[in-house]
Amino acid sequence: MKLSFHGAARSVTGSRHMVETPGCRLLLDCGLFQGRREEALRQNRDLGFDPKSIGAVLLSHAHVDHSGALPVLPKHGFSGKVYLTRATADLTELMLEDSARVQVSDCGYVNKKEHRKGKACVRSLYNTDDVRKLVRRFEGARYGDMLKIAPRVTASFHDAGHILGSAAIRVKYTARGNTTTVLFSGDLGRSNMPILRDPDQPAPCDVLILESTYGDRLHEADRETMKQQALDLLIHAKTHKSKIIVPAFAVGRTQDLVMRIKELVGEGRLDPIPIYIDSPLASRATEVFRRHPECYDEETTKTFTASGDLFASRYIHFVSSPEDSKRLNSMKGPCVIISASGMCEGGRVVHHLKHAIQDEANVIVFVGFQAEHTLGRKLVEGWDVVPIFGIPTPRRAQIVKFNGLSAHADRQDLLAYVRAIKPGPSKIFLVHGEEKQALSLAAAIQAEHPQIEVTVPHVGSSHEV
Repeated sequence: MKLSFHGAARSVTGSRHMVETPGCRLLLDCGLFQGRREEALRQNRDLGFDPKSIGAVLLSHAHVDHSGALPVLPKHGFSGKVYLTRATADLTELMLEDSARVQVSDCGYVNKKEHRKGKACVRSLYNTDDVRKLVRRFEGARYGDMLKIAPRVTASFHDAGHILGSAAIRVKYTARGNTTTVLFSGDLGRSNMPILRDPDQPAPCDVLILESTYGDRLHEADRETMKQQALDLLIHAKTHKSKIIVPAFAVGRTQDLVMRIKELVGEGRLDPIPIYIDSPLASRATEVFRRHPECYDEETTKTFTASGDLFASRYIHFVSSPEDSKRLNSMKGPCVIISASGMCEGGRVVHHLKHAIQDEANVIVFVGFQAEHTLGRKLVEGWDVVPIFGIPTPRRAQIVKFNGLSAHADRQDLLAYVRAIKPGPSKIFLVHGEEKQALSLAAAIQAEHPQIEVTVPHVGSSHEV
């Protein structure tokens, strides 16, 4: 068996990992690379492998850094199936349609400006027609189902607790009475987080492909501390009549944030403040959440049973039309605007930042990891001037990081995941983490498990297992 890494190797975007057995090539995830525009376009147009050679794709979850390049595959000859959980199938269809619309819209906006400078036009990677063709190849499965992918190759999905439908993927290859098992963690979630069940305990494997996003750090806040931090922010917004802009992926953190604010209101610690969820995708994704209670933890199931609708309230407004979105830019606070994309690399949130970033009363809140070279990363690093649609823009708004709201496992969670695999793997490959984080986690795993060979692969590298 051979493993090849074509993305999210020493970086956190563009997850694409190939498993090759005699006569069969499988792809684990096929995500969009996010970062500098020219580099992102290059890496997303040239996937690093021949799509015609891929027999099937196994998708861990719907986030675009894992799913967003899927529609590129059929354009280059891929004719196989995409296996994924049923909740992931529903969410991914929405995410990819939205990705296509955002690409077409952003290309149009950029081209208008570039045309004035006499520069060549940029083209979207795909459109909604390409997405529809791809979705026909989806094969939804339940957690734990044993799927026959190819002769001598089976796979199963196991709850990863990261977002709705997310899964660790176990691939088993059997030949001449010998079996090799690869476990791909996908993005691992955390225990005791709202809405979703905790991640499943990992099954035995020979080879583990493990994410390392937060491989060198711990999440700093417990649930009550995070609620207090959110309360302080909301009080600031009411006092200063300011806007809180939250760049958040439409799936996962958006629903989590809504639940936390509702808890504060329900406990009488806060008067309602208008919350605008500015994303047609977020509204549709919330409908998908309603359709998949099989993914909920016990507390969420009880809440749904008792109160009817977890995500609805008179002060929560889903914004769909571009006109209503534009009106938010001229609206006065206090209010919370939650809008995608989470790394500020496209979508409506960039327009909100453009209008809010120069007011020192406003606050920009980051609730997830920001990849290198993204606008979100520049803001988190405290840049005083940032490029918005290519224009240097002074930043006067406050920047707040809520790593405690992250849906990713931290260093301690990842080490515990490795410890829980019995018998343990002989090889571990660390992916989906920047080099510093991945190397730090590798050293920690090696110190605990000197018998395990731990590798931090480079993009394009191949390894026999």
